Amino acid sequence: MMKIGLTSYSMNNYICDGIMSILDVMRFAKEKGAEHIELVPFGFTLHDDATGEFNEALIADIKALSKEIDLPLSDYAVLGDLLKMDLDARRAEVERLKRHIDVAAKLGLERMRHDISSFRRPLESNTPTAFEREFPIAVETCRELADYAAQYGITTLVENHGFFVNGSDRVIRLIEAVDRENFGLLLDTGNFTCVDEDTKVAVKKCAPYAKMVHLKDFYIRRADRLTGNGGLFRCDSGCWFSSNSGEYMLRGSILAQGDLDVWASLGFIRDAGYDGYVSVEFEGMEDGKIGSESGMAAARYILENS
Repeated sequence: MMKIGLTSYSMNNYICDGIMSILDVMRFAKEKGAEHIELVPFGFTLHDDATGEFNEALIADIKALSKEIDLPLSDYAVLGDLLKMDLDARRAEVERLKRHIDVAAKLGLERMRHDISSFRRPLESNTPTAFEREFPIAVETCRELADYAAQYGITTLVENHGFFVNGSDRVIRLIEAVDRENFGLLLDTGNFTCVDEDTKVAVKKCAPYAKMVHLKDFYIRRADRLTGNGGLFRCDSGCWFSSNSGEYMLRGSILAQGDLDVWASLGFIRDAGYDGYVSVEFEGMEDGKIGSESGMAAARYILENS
């Protein structure tokens, strides 16, 4: 049976505004029925990239609370940009991400997601030609990080995220080229819409590669029917943002209340034999507590009734 939990990103506004700590969010998630929690270090720091210091105290507190309230830590997810053209900058980014793999190891985790490219990469550079040109860099750096993580028994994950390393064919091709047992897909059921791909088709194709799942929903509207809201990159806090083509605008919704077929996506994932952690990811306009609790309840309902 899939294990429904929450990514701390769903409570990002509470954490970043200083209203709740990551420990408070863990307690909230457990109270609302979460079977695990995913850590996304926005509003809290487990490794200071500027000083090189680990936040050993917070790491210890997270581990202790996880055990105390029986809330497993499922994944640690960090931003990254492994496609920097300057070689020294790229090497520095690889080493930075290795330190975050060290964080995952300190937390006792078996999974860590890192980005391949910047979310805010210029739209005009997201072409198929650019992907072909930079693909060997992505493969090389992902292999190096997976090989480093292997010493800890950690699986590194690529997510279909942003506008460049996204789309079913691109992520499948990358996973097969990296060719490491401990490298796989964090399958986000909503993000394919960012690159104008049908989510049902994409999820069905990618489900066999999934080693972690984000369950998410969006409202989708024609760009010419909105009144100037949003932009390309702002996807949090209920903002409208543009898909890659510019033809559609997207906005996060409470799970199963938006325009995506969450029932079908969960069915494809189940039918592929996936039996692991599923994080509800909420980035809508409603209050984070409401969106998180409602989303987890919806996910459980769908699993129990399909």
